Amino acid sequence: MGLGNRLSDRRTAHLFILPLVVVMVVFIVVPVAGTFVTSFFRDITYLEPAFTFLANYKRLASDAGFWQSMRFTSLFVAVCIPVELLLGMVFALILNERLPARGVLRAAVLVPWAIPTIVAARTWELIYNYSYGLANWVLALLHAAPQPVNWLGSPLSAFGALVIADVWKTTPCFFRITLPILRPVIAVALIFRTIDTIRILDLIYVVTDGGPGGSTTSLSLYGYKFFNEGDFGYGSTIAVVVFVMAFLLSMAYLRAGGFKGAVE
Repeated sequence: MGLGNRLSDRRTAHLFILPLVVVMVVFIVVPVAGTFVTSFFRDITYLEPAFTFLANYKRLASDAGFWQSMRFTSLFVAVCIPVELLLGMVFALILNERLPARGVLRAAVLVPWAIPTIVAARTWELIYNYSYGLANWVLALLHAAPQPVNWLGSPLSAFGALVIADVWKTTPCFFRITLPILRPVIAVALIFRTIDTIRILDLIYVVTDGGPGGSTTSLSLYGYKFFNEGDFGYGSTIAVVVFVMAFLLSMAYLRAGGFKGAVE
């Protein structure tokens, strides 16, 4: 193949890639860069914007609410991801066997993942309802508790309730794992699930709204509350923290998954 043909092929390849690059720049690079820039400003709706450099980051250091949401998010990731991975691998191995109606079972496993998170969250909120929820109805039916359990009324039980809801919703993301390519597939699956779990908002917003006493407030929910109040500078600072956490963990997963060349 001559030099002219190679150059022509390269230009053609660049033309095919160009739309993807434009979409990534417009919808990913620009918003992320804008968030980083905004985090260096006092950007509050009712005040004039002012460049404050690291003032918002210094505010994080003494913000008890931020550290509480950081602890919750870190613990939530540390508990949910291993459980989802383990159950996903179990499902994968079971559904890889020649079972009766295996196709139907595989489709059924994907149902929780296919349900919109808001719908799933509302369903679990009803299940955990103190007065008429399914969870307490089952306990009463089995005579397993002398009185209804306030599933969302204490930090520990609310945390457990959210873990169960998240595991039920997202474990099917892992069910296609197969042993011959286990390591890289696990790495990719962990990247997507970890990013989703770090920035989790909708499930918590619907089920607990961060309660009781802020004990189940995730970083994304904490940042959202500042955006909702018009404090875009501080909200962007929290969003930067979420981005950095997700980025660092993604790089670690890529290295562990045998994608070393992709991060060097």
